[in-house]
Amino acid sequence: EPYPAARRAGELEAYARLLVEWNRRMNLTAITDPAGIAVRHFADSLSLLALCPPAPGAAVLDVGTGAGLPGLPLKIWRPDLELTLLDSQTKRLTFLAAVLEELGLAARLVHARAEEAARNPDLRERFALVTARAVAPLPVLCEYCLPYTAVGGCFAAMKGPGAEEELRQSARALSLLGGRAGSPARFTLADGSRRVLLPIQKCRPTPAAYPRAGGRIAKKPL
Repeated sequence: EPYPAARRAGELEAYARLLVEWNRRMNLTAITDPAGIAVRHFADSLSLLALCPPAPGAAVLDVGTGAGLPGLPLKIWRPDLELTLLDSQTKRLTFLAAVLEELGLAARLVHARAEEAARNPDLRERFALVTARAVAPLPVLCEYCLPYTAVGGCFAAMKGPGAEEELRQSARALSLLGGRAGSPARFTLADGSRRVLLPIQKCRPTPAAYPRAGGRIAKKPL
């Protein structure tokens, strides 16, 4: 195996240690116990690889990455992925840069609001897999994430138990933005937390009118 499991585990441990250290100075996570980090952050993030496996070397974007979840665990487990982490807060990106440096991993860090960076031709419709975890309700999230998703690619929304209702509310957003919902994948983490992964296929380009300016997306979801 080109990338042994022991090395991956060591890198996840180092990431967890840095998360706890930096969390004393800035609010990155409410979950700081080792078991909680392992299950609710890492196992949850890595579920994406089983349920929505990206092709070798695929370009992956984590929108509103926060403390680097799910993007960084994906990169640790699959170093072949071309990872971009996007967040609007400089301090989070400073933390992520420190983690990448310590682990010897490469990823692109983008400091921007999701709806603004989606206008950048280097980012728009460039990613085979786009994901977001605990960022916004699904109709809003679709407008943030589908503009980045390449036609033929997948936007994977990581959600809790109310996901099916959010999916029903997103029908109009999906049709306007060029997405088509796949079958929700339900699973339960080791601590009993119920999770749902919603895979949304990008079947046609997102019209240039989207995403709208930030305030409008949240106030008037599609």
